[in-house]
Amino acid sequence: MNKTGTSLTDLYRQTVLNHSRQPHNCRRPATFDREAEGHNALCGDKIHVYLRMQADALADVAYEASGCAISLASASMMSDAVAGKTVSDTRQTIDDFMNGLSGLQAGKLEGELAALSGVRDYPSRIRCATLPWQTLRAALDAVEDTVTTE
Repeated sequence: MNKTGTSLTDLYRQTVLNHSRQPHNCRRPATFDREAEGHNALCGDKIHVYLRMQADALADVAYEASGCAISLASASMMSDAVAGKTVSDTRQTIDDFMNGLSGLQAGKLEGELAALSGVRDYPSRIRCATLPWQTLRAALDAVEDTVTTE
């Protein structure tokens, strides 16, 4: 790998580590309208997503989570990526992320989310990265069952 490729990989690794060590929006909010719970039995990741809606937008996105660095970083980046978006735009962001990891658009993640693109090479780690996003979708859809990655 050339020097530019190595430095980009290092930057992505540092971004994931920063988000996992100092996660954004990791809290249980005082008020919320929707919530969902997710669990990755293979890795032990757990997440609880909370949404406060205002009209058709996500006024607040928060979560409580435990798990591996990839899962925690993904939850942190997810909360940043969708805060303030409309439900429709949030659904599109979820689809884009999921497709960016394993779909037809694999590798086309943008911004900080691109730091998670490396998990495509590790199929079992894709579950860690996508759990927060699947749980976010469940919260939007008011799904009461626990989301699993199986």
